[in-house]
Amino acid sequence: MIRQYTAQDTDALIAIWEKANALAHPFLSQDFVAYVKDAMRNIFLPNAETWVMEKDGSPIGFIAMLDNEIGGLFLDPSHHGHGYGRAMVDHVTELKGPLRVEVFKENKVGKPFYERYGFKFVGEYLHEASGAVTVKMSMPGAKAP
Repeated sequence: MIRQYTAQDTDALIAIWEKANALAHPFLSQDFVAYVKDAMRNIFLPNAETWVMEKDGSPIGFIAMLDNEIGGLFLDPSHHGHGYGRAMVDHVTELKGPLRVEVFKENKVGKPFYERYGFKFVGEYLHEASGAVTVKMSMPGAKAP
C-alpha cells in the first residue's frame, strides 16, 4: 500500500533512510550524512510531497517529490528486489507524468535502478556540499525545472 506521509512516520522513515543510505552512499562523509539526516527530519520530509510504502501496516520505504523531481527514494534494503521501488515510482508517475531525478554517480543501488526503469542520462555536476559527482537523469518527456 502507498499512502501520503504523516508526521508520525518521521522516525520510521529516518530509520529506513539510514539503512538505505549506508548501502547506497558509503562514499559520503560522516559529517555530510549527519547534515542530511537532520535536514531529512526538519526540512525535506515536512516540505516535500512524500509517499510511504507500507507492508503489513509498517513503512518499508518512501519517495519524496519536488514537483516532477524525485527528491529521494529510499527502501529498506531487506525489501530490495521485490518491485516496491518500481511501484513507488509508478505511483508518482501516474500523478506527475514523466519524472526527473539526480543521483550520485557512485550510487551502485539507485543509479542502476533508474537506468532499468528507463531514465536517461542528461548531465552531471559536482555536488559541492558532498564532494561527489551527481548524475541528472529523466524519463523521456519530463519537463525541465
